[in-house]
Amino acid sequence: MTSIVVRGMTPDDLSAVAELSAQLGYPCSRDDVARRFERIRSDRDHALLVAERGDLRIAGWIHLYLVHTLESDSCAEIGGLVVDEHLRRQGAGRALVAEAERWARGRGLGRIRVRSNILRSEAHRFYPGIGYELRKTQHTYGKTL
Repeated sequence: MTSIVVRGMTPDDLSAVAELSAQLGYPCSRDDVARRFERIRSDRDHALLVAERGDLRIAGWIHLYLVHTLESDSCAEIGGLVVDEHLRRQGAGRALVAEAERWARGRGLGRIRVRSNILRSEAHRFYPGIGYELRKTQHTYGKTL
């Protein structure tokens, strides 16, 4: 098994991030990712991390952010997590989530959450396997403006 290092995402990672985003079902160009990355990277309420293998290949990425709502205490939310489909079950996802949890605890948060599409059966095995509990199901509505 190749060692996994989790580190902050850099502009050099963005081509790999775009490729992995497509695997998650969100096809986008490197330029699309770069535009979003520039908007998010300096915001201390967000973290953008990559899992890098010993051979320097990007195995996955995670985006997490703080959520502040009036009805409940602040928490961290995983906005996106993807591991290369050819590198799954080798520890990258676990390493990324563990680092996300450290990031959240470091900000004094007592809770982290993640939303997962009902179709992502692999994710529905992964999260409970690392201690996450299903809290609720819901519909998500949106409107193009």
